[in-house]
Amino acid sequence: MRIAELSRASGVPPATIKYYLREGLLPTGVRTARNQVDYGDDHVNRLRLIRALVDIGGVSISAAAELLAVLDTGSLTAREALGEAMYALRGRRSPVGADQQTTAESDVDALLMRRGWQIGADSPARHTLTDVCAALRQLGHTDVLAVIDDYAAAAEAVATIDIGIVRAEPTVERMTETAIVGTVLGDTMLSALRRLAQEHVSGIALPE
Repeated sequence: MRIAELSRASGVPPATIKYYLREGLLPTGVRTARNQVDYGDDHVNRLRLIRALVDIGGVSISAAAELLAVLDTGSLTAREALGEAMYALRGRRSPVGADQQTTAESDVDALLMRRGWQIGADSPARHTLTDVCAALRQLGHTDVLAVIDDYAAAAEAVATIDIGIVRAEPTVERMTETAIVGTVLGDTMLSALRRLAQEHVSGIALPE
């Protein structure tokens, strides 16, 4: 199929497809003539994956490129691929709560020790959690930090489900894609579920 047909099949505008090609997110097609390149179903599927990561998962184009590079490597173990995917989703550091940073680092260190979680010192998620704890302290919401172990327990239960799904896949390539899609879209799904649950529980537990 030509780009116009690829656009109709995927729902992605031709200009966006060309941008993805330039950025290396979408593999080039098969050149069949000097001015003609054909694309196949694999390109349709890749476009759908890109749009899901960017539009629903909210990742940047650069992060999507990193995630897709992990997917295309093909030489990593499932655990290595999952680690690469997680590190590609690193968040920005924030100066909010900078005066509480040292205390927040202690909060996170203590939590990891209590949970027995083996986490690298350079883990982006570890840095993100530290920034969140620092901001909560600066804002005077230590009541949220007081129940951080409950949040951690819920997160570990979710992670156990995540890894179970990944392990059930038949190939490393499929494991890698499942890890990426499950992490990115799973974050969005969990956020939506949390909002729905809050709406439900608040209607029961909070006064009119």
